[in-house]
Amino acid sequence: MSRVGNRPITIIKGVEIKSENSLVSVKGPKGELSLKIDPDFTVSVTDKVVEIKRPSDSRSHKEKHGLFRALVQNMVTGVTEGYTKELIIVGVGFKAIVKGKFLDLNLGFSHTINFPIPQGITIAAPSQTQVVISGCDKSKVGEVAAKIRSYYPAEPYKGKGVRYLGEKVRRKAGKTVK
Repeated sequence: MSRVGNRPITIIKGVEIKSENSLVSVKGPKGELSLKIDPDFTVSVTDKVVEIKRPSDSRSHKEKHGLFRALVQNMVTGVTEGYTKELIIVGVGFKAIVKGKFLDLNLGFSHTINFPIPQGITIAAPSQTQVVISGCDKSKVGEVAAKIRSYYPAEPYKGKGVRYLGEKVRRKAGKTVK
């Protein structure tokens, strides 16, 4: 079993953590996040360290112990540094433009896709073929990036579509004439 849950979480300067009735709240310069954890677990917050204690050594408690510790650590990192995902758009005429609270995507369909930008997430398009998604909640940033990518995932024949920065698209050979 992993021993991730036993490691303490250090509180960075400028971050405030509160724990009340199995609700952990983290407040920092980039925003505020909260998480409801299992009421069996106890969260002790001191001046510079947060520790999560499990009630027993059963398998399910050990699994949840590491999970809750990782989620709280992600919250602390999110409110201090934030998370970003970058998407690249490949294809002739494919482009992305941010207009107010919407991301307009031209992906070769007969219509443009107007993607509403969720609250707590910022989307920027430094160029027409690049989209940068950032925010303090790691799961929400990943979910928004996956949703945008799902409109036109990179296809294996020409490589057109939306892909993550650094993602390798395995290319297939097309039809051959005998």
